[in-house]
Amino acid sequence: MKLYHFPPSTNSLKVRIALLEKGLEFESVVIDLTKREQKDPEYLKIHPFGQVPALDDDGVIVYDSTIIIEYLEDEYPHPPLLPADSENRAQARLMEDYRDNYVNPHFVTLIHEHRKPEDKRDAGLIREAHASIGAAFAAVERQLQGREYLAGSFSLADIAYMPNVALIERFDVPLDPDFKNVAAWIERLRTRSSYSATRN
Repeated sequence: MKLYHFPPSTNSLKVRIALLEKGLEFESVVIDLTKREQKDPEYLKIHPFGQVPALDDDGVIVYDSTIIIEYLEDEYPHPPLLPADSENRAQARLMEDYRDNYVNPHFVTLIHEHRKPEDKRDAGLIREAHASIGAAFAAVERQLQGREYLAGSFSLADIAYMPNVALIERFDVPLDPDFKNVAAWIERLRTRSSYSATRN
């Protein structure tokens, strides 16, 4: 199994964490986005849209981080990373979709700005991203009411947020101190051994 990824990429990290949680061995193939390696003709044969991550599982090529981790759950179901019942499975997928479309884009903005020299960063964009992340996590707080994890048991939904959780601390993103459910959930995520992947 080969994982084509760029270590700082939040979506690449999402897949790496899922692989670690599944206990699957894989070869790491770094595609350096800063050198535009994702547009190399050889890589485009693997991922026709020139993005990361992509997975080659003994000749089966899968791309898009959400589709990859769903594939891993189908192909390697133990340990399970989706709840057994359909209602909570749907909740897990909904919360992952929410992360992909309404949470992660603001972190991507922060990543791009923090790659710049400090005097070149757009302070207005950073403030806007911080505010948008804070507002987005209000839905996470509500989802966690009465739950330890987003879909009851630890799942692919929680994995999706783990790279972003690491960036909250790294980029000093302020979260509402009243988000007690989120704060406790973050501490639970940080205790998982797979969380170490976010530090690489």
